[in-house]
Amino acid sequence: MKINKPSLNFWQIFNMNVGFLGIQYSFGLQQTAINPIFLYLGAPEDMLPILNIAGPVTGLIVQPIIGAMSDKTWSERWGRRKPYFLIGAILGSLCLFAFPTSPVLWFAVGLLWILDVGNNMAMEPYRAFVGDKLPEKQLSLGYQMQSLFVGAGILLANGSIVLFQYLFGGESVEVAGTIPTWLYYSFYIGAILSITTILWSVLKTSEIPPTSEELVEINKVKAKPFSERIALPFIEIAESIKKMPKFLWKLGAVYLFQWYALFIYWQYTTPLFKLTMGYSTGEAASQSAQMSLTYNIVTMVVALALVPLSVKYGGKKIYALSLVGTAISLFAIPFIEDPILVLVPMVLFGIGWAAMMGIPYTMVSKVVPQERRGVYMGILNMMIVIPMGIETLTFGPIYKYLLSGNAVNAMLFAGAFFVIAAVFAMRLNVNDKERVVEL
Repeated sequence: MKINKPSLNFWQIFNMNVGFLGIQYSFGLQQTAINPIFLYLGAPEDMLPILNIAGPVTGLIVQPIIGAMSDKTWSERWGRRKPYFLIGAILGSLCLFAFPTSPVLWFAVGLLWILDVGNNMAMEPYRAFVGDKLPEKQLSLGYQMQSLFVGAGILLANGSIVLFQYLFGGESVEVAGTIPTWLYYSFYIGAILSITTILWSVLKTSEIPPTSEELVEINKVKAKPFSERIALPFIEIAESIKKMPKFLWKLGAVYLFQWYALFIYWQYTTPLFKLTMGYSTGEAASQSAQMSLTYNIVTMVVALALVPLSVKYGGKKIYALSLVGTAISLFAIPFIEDPILVLVPMVLFGIGWAAMMGIPYTMVSKVVPQERRGVYMGILNMMIVIPMGIETLTFGPIYKYLLSGNAVNAMLFAGAFFVIAAVFAMRLNVNDKERVVEL
């Protein structure tokens, strides 16, 4: 039975996506502040990839399982997706409060694992949540609105790092094995935002009840023994992968190179600026935050503008072109030594980031069925974390032996991978036979 979904106005779509602000603030801290913390606590540069393996592993395990579980959840009071991203936000908030007080490296690494579980638990159902609520004609707006909040959350995270380093970092002396106190404040803000923004969306947005057929299936699952209910998500994931539309396999090829390259960028901007500009770790972390701040401002500005462009020229072309622009930005950054001029390539990076965070999800929502939207969004995120996992396991030796332990070479390597991703993106086509979304 197809669900007749009413169109929502701009502010209703805005309210349902506000929770993404807190989730992405947390991810912004992971992109910019976590690796400097590892360096402060004594981690060598070639160990940064493996220390970040928590993200890929938790994403690979948590997101598809939570997606499958949320597909088979319904509560008259709490809904289908909202219980999961509310619990994830609470867990993430607790970790953000504790993170900057990490006394030793292993403690910080352990907290990153827990933080990633919380963030993944919150984010995956959110992607399905938008697909659940919106009719096909509004999917592009819904996911680009999420892209806007991706930019806003990461912008606030990095803006806070730049601000607090400027206000309080200059007077502090870096001590090996110690995290500077100015970095604490960004994490405390993130802890508050993580829970308050999720609560905003939970209280402001209702969920569409399941159809009678879906409710029968949900009740069947509830009636099963506990052991079978635990195994069910794994079975459903396996079955969904077997039946996965060809479009998702093609997108997986794009994601392999795109997300491998992104992980390199996030890990090695701080070492890059220590090398090219002669900065201390704190100064390099602040410069890295300014880079992220710049590209996320651009993401916020262009995110909704990509909606009519994607409709007019096709999402595939806009997506591929944005990946080429991202590659150009990474090729340029290592050769610019001025801290202001080096922000200019971030315009292209920001356009690319806006496209990456919105266009693929719009495409996927058009080819997956409502009753399995959660599990397929989880599988899509598996396609994100698998390349990240490969990067954490392989790039350390590549960096040390093939790239001579040089962060400039690492950035050029990432740029080349974006070019390859753009080539694969031109193969993305949504066939009429695959368009099974409910109208």
